[in-house]
Amino acid sequence: MRLALALLTLAALPLLAADDNWPRWRGPQDNGSAISGTYPVKWDADSGWRWKTPLPGKGCSTPIVWDRRIFLTAPVEGKDALLAFDWAGKPLWQTALGAEKPGKHRNGSGSNSSPVTDGRRVFAYFKSGNLVATDLAGKILWQANLTERFGKDNLYWDYGTSPVLTERDVIVTLMHTGEGWMAAFDQATGEQRWKIARNYKTPAECDHSYATPILTQHAGQEALVVWGAEHLTAHAATDGRLLWSAGDFNPDGQRNWVAVSSFVLAGDIAVVPYGRGSRLHGIKLGGSGNVTASHRVWERKDTGTFVPTPVEHGGRVYLVRDRGEVECVDPKTGKTLWTGTLPKSGANYYSSPSFADGKLYAAREDGIVFVARADGKFEVLAENNMGERVIASPVPVAGNLLLRGEKHLFAIAANQGK
Repeated sequence: MRLALALLTLAALPLLAADDNWPRWRGPQDNGSAISGTYPVKWDADSGWRWKTPLPGKGCSTPIVWDRRIFLTAPVEGKDALLAFDWAGKPLWQTALGAEKPGKHRNGSGSNSSPVTDGRRVFAYFKSGNLVATDLAGKILWQANLTERFGKDNLYWDYGTSPVLTERDVIVTLMHTGEGWMAAFDQATGEQRWKIARNYKTPAECDHSYATPILTQHAGQEALVVWGAEHLTAHAATDGRLLWSAGDFNPDGQRNWVAVSSFVLAGDIAVVPYGRGSRLHGIKLGGSGNVTASHRVWERKDTGTFVPTPVEHGGRVYLVRDRGEVECVDPKTGKTLWTGTLPKSGANYYSSPSFADGKLYAAREDGIVFVARADGKFEVLAENNMGERVIASPVPVAGNLLLRGEKHLFAIAANQGK
């Protein structure tokens, strides 16, 4: 009996740890969704938060959390920097790197990419090309400048693809006009393991991508699924070799259909938004070679998202479109299950929504954070004004909602909301 109880306890530990951590941009499951927990609904912008701490500069990256420590990127006195805070919002350390390359979009910055951690090290990448690995105390383990090594990016707007961890490496991807690439660096040493070209001929700007890859499995081995340049591709994590590719996302050759929103996985289906919010595709993972015809399960020409990345929760996919339209989609069929609308405004949605406790959290660029019931039906529950612009994604973790504004980092606890 004691042995059985011990085994049950050990089996539960990974789930508990995953629920308490948010190790990368879209969370422990790469779907923007908290596993469980109770989260706030309504709070007062002046005093309803658990804490509020100032940030040293403008950054649009989403915070990550490991073992009650919060990590994010921001410029510090003109330099790229990685910062850490404790669970009470107290600054722990800030590690400055090379010179910042500021953003050129009003909702962009040189710190758009979110950091990532495996619980031993923290990795961050910046628009300047600075790639860094630190330990959890902020000590630099290694750093490199990929702009100096591979050439500058030609993206029309600010670089925003976040790094991804495999079991061995940290992966950085750049898809733009010219030589697109994906490269792997040893997590411990920074040694370049491999680099592959990822180039496709597309109409103007359609080869630009701001989307983040997702690590998955292919035939029992680690694989990276990558979206951009009008192709969804899978690559072996060991050497980057192409496993399969799906194309034909823009058969009419429309210009400026840049990939801003990332895709989301729902089981073995990749739900891929495209067409500046006018297209949505369901692509089945797997296969070999060109799977364009065989693995496109469905296609929608009447919906999608341009900037916000969809959320997956409980086998359903939730879209928050740029103007606040909300849609729940069955990822197996592509059919709409229900629709809703967030209150209208002249402001758009640049932040990607999150899902927790049966609720959808969506931040509008003007700093209004909406909370809506989305588990079975749609109902706006609260409208919370943060008093500053919000571009980063809401982070529901360990019963707290972390919100990164233009000037402050906020934490709101469940027992402070109604």
